Amino acid sequence: GTSIDAVEATVVVLENYPLFNAGKGAVFTNKGTHEMDASIMDGKTLEAGAVSGISNVQNPVALARVIKEKSGHVFLCGTEAETFAKLMNLPFQPDDYFYEEGRYKQWQEVKDSDGYQLDHTVNSGEGKKFGTVGAVALDIHGNIAAATSTGGMTNKRFGRVGDSPMIGAGTYANNSTCAISCTGHGEYFIRAVVAYDISCLMEYKGLTLKQACDYVVKDKLVKFGGEGGLIAIDTAGNIELPFNSEGMYRGYKKGDADAVIKIYED
Repeated sequence: GTSIDAVEATVVVLENYPLFNAGKGAVFTNKGTHEMDASIMDGKTLEAGAVSGISNVQNPVALARVIKEKSGHVFLCGTEAETFAKLMNLPFQPDDYFYEEGRYKQWQEVKDSDGYQLDHTVNSGEGKKFGTVGAVALDIHGNIAAATSTGGMTNKRFGRVGDSPMIGAGTYANNSTCAISCTGHGEYFIRAVVAYDISCLMEYKGLTLKQACDYVVKDKLVKFGGEGGLIAIDTAGNIELPFNSEGMYRGYKKGDADAVIKIYED
């Protein structure tokens, strides 16, 4: 199979699982609705598809994929993107499909304030938050790809869009360098152009994947005030999963080797 098929299939599974902040488990906006974002990118061709501010589409990443391949554009948003999804015969779900009790309680805690909740960090006890989902992959043909999907911030308003659907900020893939999918405080990841920054450091400065990831996530972002992390792979099969938050739900598998699953630092 291909890496682009792999990342889409993986993110679809995570979107269908209610404990992550994407698809079925997407967080509530200030109005009590769901506004979902997603993107996907092919490292071989540099083709990409992205979507933001959509509701009722079961799998936003699948919509991002057909935007890449059939719309003639890269980025669609809102109700017109939903219209395109219907034209492409993608599955839709009613509002109650996206209702998750834990997400509702999170929203109730902050809905009458000016606050919001990030959903990428790992906290102890009852404060656990499961966040944005993403996947990166290297296939047998030597091609890499990345995909990301999210419901954004709890209690977000004014049509807020984070880094997840923005090519170069939250998602990027280029066979010359790496494939990246980010999770964290999107405003900072947008301003730091995190995903593309790592690729640039590899392409123009000759850094390894690990060097570039460590510098951007554990130095540059920290000084900038941005919290979060990312998953990354290069065409040599090197994998990096850096983060500067308390933890990050992550896992990977290489060939026939055992899968590795982690939450906190080693």
